[in-house]
Amino acid sequence: MNGAVPVGRVAGVRVELHWSVLGIVVLVAAGLAAYQLPRALPGHSALGYGVSGTATAVLLVGSLLAHETAHAVVARRNGVAVEGITLWLLGGLARLRGEARSPGAELRIAVVGPVTSAALAVIFGLLALGVARFGGALAVAVLSYLAVLNAVLAVFNLVPAAPLDGGRVLRAALWRWRGNRFQAAVWSARAGLGLGYLLIAGGFVQLVAQGAEGLWWAVLGLFITSTAVAEERQARAGLALRDVRVRDVMSHPVETADGARTAEQFLRELRTEHAAYPVRGVDGSVDGLVSLRRLRSLTAAERERTTLREAACPVDQVPAAEPDEPLADVLPRLGGFAEGRVLVFTAGRLCGIVSPSDISRSLAEHGASFVPRVRDDPRPPPPDWWYPGQPRPG
Repeated sequence: MNGAVPVGRVAGVRVELHWSVLGIVVLVAAGLAAYQLPRALPGHSALGYGVSGTATAVLLVGSLLAHETAHAVVARRNGVAVEGITLWLLGGLARLRGEARSPGAELRIAVVGPVTSAALAVIFGLLALGVARFGGALAVAVLSYLAVLNAVLAVFNLVPAAPLDGGRVLRAALWRWRGNRFQAAVWSARAGLGLGYLLIAGGFVQLVAQGAEGLWWAVLGLFITSTAVAEERQARAGLALRDVRVRDVMSHPVETADGARTAEQFLRELRTEHAAYPVRGVDGSVDGLVSLRRLRSLTAAERERTTLREAACPVDQVPAAEPDEPLADVLPRLGGFAEGRVLVFTAGRLCGIVSPSDISRSLAEHGASFVPRVRDDPRPPPPDWWYPGQPRPG
């Protein structure tokens, strides 16, 4: 996600904070400090309210991190690679490379997040009861709010609609029942569309009737709707490509670039222009992937001193596949990767590359209805008709 900053690792998983996560902190902290706590517990200082509100917001972000870390850990245990975790305005996102291999694995990965949130709700609730024996009204309020927020997070995430965890549970159940994970994903995504439209409508009604609080639900509905649309398109692509292997669409041999060359040298000597090039190291191994867009965004001075290896996306962050893998299994790995390419390896050696145009061509060949194509027309073209690569008429 653009604008995300790495902050470390939890359980071996890279964690990033998007700048918008500050929205959660500000909204929760300000809402509690300025409105909720003074009304519920009058008589305390502004500093006390501010510290309590901020503590609640920070611990809520920590709860979101625990929720997503649980997803990531269980995903790895079930053979799904984890790219990282991103926390942002609307919560958290565990970025997985690939899909679960069975309905059972899908269910385990999905349900562990809400279970973690429910466990945190119980823990914070018990702590609130324990602290209440010794006074400390603000501390009890903080723990109580965290218990409620985690309980709401657990319940809401179990709504059976993509992209929520409950949508993954629904997908696992339908996959087990019907035996087709792509069709199950389509149904789950359609449930997500329904939920998104409902939240948008409810949010606008609340916005008109009660004020700005409804805006949050409308924004959440828009996010769920857009994500559900993307998931349905991806599922339909999987249906179209279920019998296609990576080797059927990959481009090979692959033109690579010497990682020791500067960006200026490479661009000056460029003969064949591709959108991106694998970067090779001294021993011939692949170090990463560099795009022309990235190189051309550098200033003239930066091009002179920046090597391709320095400009490239590291190879461990580039989606990879094997030639005999189903292409449909590779599609989810492209999510969030700006360059949109998959490097294909066999026995550790680069043997091909898959680009968006390769995937689009395969989708068109296999009859995906959502891929735009030229309409069949038996009539000959007009005499002044021209297309790139042909001599212009006249």
